[in-house]
Amino acid sequence: MPLPRTVTPGPELQSPKELGKSQTLPQGTRKSNSMKEPKGQHGNALKPSLGTLKRTFFRTSLPPPSTHKPKDDPGLIRRSSRFLLRSLRRALDEGLAAGFPQVTAVPEKPSRVADGVSRRASTGMGPEELEPQAESKSVTDLITERQLVKAFEQLRYLETQLVADKTSRTFAQDPTAYARRAMDLCIHYDGMAAEIGAIVREALGSEGVDRDALAELAQVVHLEEEAHQAPQAEGDFLSTPRHWRQHWEDAVRRSAQERVQQAGGKVAPGAAAEGASDLAQLLAELGSVVRHDLQKVRLEMQPAYEATDFPVWETYLRAFHSAVAQRLQELARDARGCEQLYVLLDWAANVYGSPNFLGAPDLALPTEPLPPLLEPALWARLESDYTSFLETKISSCFDSILQLEQRRWEAGEDPEVLQGLYHAPLSIDVHMLVAEHVKAAGAISSELEATTLQICARALCLFVPRFEKAFLASKAVSECYLGSYINSCMEMRTSLLARFPGTIKELEKPLVAATKSFQKHLLQIVQQDVQPLFKALYTRSWLTQDTLRPLVDKVVDFARHLEHVTPPLAQGSEATWLDQAILCVAEILGETYKDDIRRHLETLIQSYPDIRRDHILAILALRRLGRRRNQNLLQHTQGLLRTAPEVASSPHRVLFEEIEVPTSVDVLITCI
Repeated sequence: MPLPRTVTPGPELQSPKELGKSQTLPQGTRKSNSMKEPKGQHGNALKPSLGTLKRTFFRTSLPPPSTHKPKDDPGLIRRSSRFLLRSLRRALDEGLAAGFPQVTAVPEKPSRVADGVSRRASTGMGPEELEPQAESKSVTDLITERQLVKAFEQLRYLETQLVADKTSRTFAQDPTAYARRAMDLCIHYDGMAAEIGAIVREALGSEGVDRDALAELAQVVHLEEEAHQAPQAEGDFLSTPRHWRQHWEDAVRRSAQERVQQAGGKVAPGAAAEGASDLAQLLAELGSVVRHDLQKVRLEMQPAYEATDFPVWETYLRAFHSAVAQRLQELARDARGCEQLYVLLDWAANVYGSPNFLGAPDLALPTEPLPPLLEPALWARLESDYTSFLETKISSCFDSILQLEQRRWEAGEDPEVLQGLYHAPLSIDVHMLVAEHVKAAGAISSELEATTLQICARALCLFVPRFEKAFLASKAVSECYLGSYINSCMEMRTSLLARFPGTIKELEKPLVAATKSFQKHLLQIVQQDVQPLFKALYTRSWLTQDTLRPLVDKVVDFARHLEHVTPPLAQGSEATWLDQAILCVAEILGETYKDDIRRHLETLIQSYPDIRRDHILAILALRRLGRRRNQNLLQHTQGLLRTAPEVASSPHRVLFEEIEVPTSVDVLITCI
């Protein structure tokens, strides 16, 4: 069944047999080879041809009835009309210069020998090889039925004959007859070019591939290149190269661009800029269309061209790559927000750039020699915009983490104990936040990964002191919560710095500061609990009553909390030299022979060079030796403190420097 016509040329060219018959008619009833001239219009013989040409150009320039058919190449029509008008003007000038008036066409004498030679030179076959069926059909019918090779054979035969007639000055008395026949050839050549474009367009748009049509297309392009190898003289439109191979490549580019632009057509225009999900849907459909079409080119269309030298795969690959790049540039202009920008970058880097994009290893998109999908400047701008939005988003995520912890405080939820340690979701939330964004950025580029890691580090450095301040100002401060947040800070210090060494080293300072602050408040809680119990030791009743039992119970309860705190922070150190301090203080407090207290103080000062005068006074205040004896001991220890080695010389033997003297002891020191 013949396919629908894509062009409607003007007057139909006759086959070579019909052309010979028409030349035997009497002059009174003779007709032109290409157009029927109405009687009585010999002076205006050129007008019907120009009108027909105008109508044909108008039809071929109209937009196709379906949105799936791109417009024909207007450059082809402009080039054809320009050369045709030059040829027409030249023919008219030659006729007028010879002094002949415009008259009706005279019978041209057919040259059987010349016709046969021309046909053999252009098509490789003689007149006897023409099929009877083809000879009975006009060129227009052959083009409509996509018998392009046979149509070109007839056009080439008529073109060769017309060139011979022009050379023999057959049209010297009637240049308009030459113009009409040249015009007919031009229209039908353009019709064949339009049909080539239609075949290319339909090859991607239809479900199946018409391999016969593609093979016919490739063969006729090859025949045309052999027939028209060199440009003719200026102004001569006949026998000039038609550049159908370039026309084929242009049709491939237009077809690929149309397919790519139609992808995501179900999404309303502008909707892709409203949300990341819409943009992701559009890109998913775009990828599906490109994948389907390129698979079709490689597996179905390329075999149809295998007998020719057409670079089918390379041409289609470049055409789709260029069309996708143009579409992404359009989407990039409308992309807003962190999510949309990431979806766009991720699709370009990880979906389209994946070796499995086309679904088979042998169909992978090559990285060379294709240009980058997005220009480096555009890519840099998209990454910059993404990181700008990311800073705001990550800051907002840390705000959400703080709000979640505040809800737990208000609800009075106690921290869980996991693997023997107090646990708070804080550390897990921070780890997930940082790891998620860094991993996502690393999937796009190493530069974006490093930038994202720096953004996370800066945001976390600001978040830690803000979180510390909010917690200490709340009513949730307790041994459990303080222990859980000490563990969280310790976990972030060890795991984050180990996973991203050097990159977020600036986190060390705020995390250490927060840890010390939580530890300090943890000690203040136990201090507030035991302080009233120590007041009983200031009286003589502690000698007759068991006032130490409540104090011991408080210390034991506090020790149970410390068991659920990370060990390196639960005990200052595992060094055995710390035990000597307890023995020295115990000997001072329990020594019955008061003169030996001087010796115990000397041992304490020599063992711990970081001890200070306030610490000595606090110990003497607990011992209650009397004002005069205390003054003598202070004077003796003052010289020992001055001669004690500097703390910097033994940084690992630090104990009393971290012990603050309580306010209640300050009162006793003042009294002493």
